[in-house]
Amino acid sequence: MVLPLALAQFVASYAATNMNVAISAIAHSLSTSVIGVQTAITLFTLMMAALMIPGSKLTDIWGRKRCFLWGLAIYGAGALIALLAPGLGVLIAGYSFLEGIGSALLIPPIYILITVLFPDMRSRAKYFGIVSGAAGMGAAAGPLIGGTVTSAISWRASFGLQVLIVAWVILLARKIIEPPRRDSPPRFDLVGAILSAAGLVCIVLGLLVSRTYGFVVSRKAFSIGSTVVLPKGSVSPVVVLVAIGALFLAGFFLHLRSAEKKGKAVLLRLRLFRVRASDLGLGTQLIQWLTIQGSFFVVSVYLQEIKHYNAIQTGLMLTPATIGILGASASADRLAKRHSQRSLIITGFAASVVGMALLLAVFKANTGVFSWIPGLLIFGAGTGVMLTSSVNVVQSSFGDSDQGDISGLSRSVSNLGSSFGTAIVGSVLVASIRPGAGPFSAALVVLVVITLLGLGISVLLPRHGPGAAPGAQSPRAGDDANARQTGLLDKSQARQIR
Repeated sequence: MVLPLALAQFVASYAATNMNVAISAIAHSLSTSVIGVQTAITLFTLMMAALMIPGSKLTDIWGRKRCFLWGLAIYGAGALIALLAPGLGVLIAGYSFLEGIGSALLIPPIYILITVLFPDMRSRAKYFGIVSGAAGMGAAAGPLIGGTVTSAISWRASFGLQVLIVAWVILLARKIIEPPRRDSPPRFDLVGAILSAAGLVCIVLGLLVSRTYGFVVSRKAFSIGSTVVLPKGSVSPVVVLVAIGALFLAGFFLHLRSAEKKGKAVLLRLRLFRVRASDLGLGTQLIQWLTIQGSFFVVSVYLQEIKHYNAIQTGLMLTPATIGILGASASADRLAKRHSQRSLIITGFAASVVGMALLLAVFKANTGVFSWIPGLLIFGAGTGVMLTSSVNVVQSSFGDSDQGDISGLSRSVSNLGSSFGTAIVGSVLVASIRPGAGPFSAALVVLVVITLLGLGISVLLPRHGPGAAPGAQSPRAGDDANARQTGLLDKSQARQIR
């Protein structure tokens, strides 16, 4: 039952990274500009950011399995439309909008279903490891697979591959057994959905334009049509967009508090932010994805701009990181038996810092191919270890009734982290005036500092995991306590699932 969930996560992560190596080919094929294709990629990111939390709420209304299947169907339809697109407008409709909507519907159920199907921490660690490995492999291998398919066949074949995988996942997903809900489905909070979506769109859009305009002072004039809104040297549009987004999110939280006092249905329950382990776990997730996307971005650009590698060569160079992620994720079950989730997150951050330090040495020395392997491998292993554990900490902090809310919040935080990563690295690269590898070294130093901040947050995590049990130090007691606390499955259902 976990296989379709892992495959779906792989496709969603692949779609977010493979398009970058096909921009020129798509622009030439559709007789459009590179900026037009980049706009399509930006809109895809915005759709996911805007709809991830509302999409997760729909899992409580429609059901987890049903929402997962609907998301797959919409995503597959979008990939098919993109495959047949005669122009940029149709590509945006298929890829940016339908695939974005489908991703927002199918991703939250992946993590909810694993949480409710496997009540004990060790089983969750194992299967979260599989899903996290699929996510990391999709993100890391996206440029390689996308570049290979685009070069050997066509950029359209990449969307055809997604259609085939989604069709296979739909067939496999029919065997998923979803535990019955013990409460009635909630109503949909439309006002909360609009406020949260507007806030996240403004923030993510601000981060995406930071590479062009800079974070604080605008590097160029910001115009709407022919009207200059913000002249060069004034405040950056990033500040304006993020401020507007923050106002929308402030309004969102005020709406939640008011609606909860009146006993109305809300998009997120405010109690989700009152659990220390979950709050800190979300902080580690934000920094983890910031580090992953930022590091992959800076290494990819360095290899293409300084080493003059093509898309396929760049993807191959990232293979050690992919192997590290998969290896660590595959060991999640064994690691969870021996160590607490907290210690695994700390170890993962520490390993990531070591890996990036080795990469920084490679940047400065400008050495050969094999010198990249240790840093990328250690970085990937550290990433794989902490990704699985952070997801486990966050999802396991709440019972069945809150899984829809916390899953959407968790995925939104991860998306924000990814956007932060590419935005920060892009801004450092553009702002730096140092020649050669200098800007890339500066960007990597910034990522190391941020990763050290994540290490500090992970140290603050409670020593005992969710539930009353001390995590991996007493796994049997932890499993029993967690099962009693959540009440997710009865004995007959557990035997059937196993």
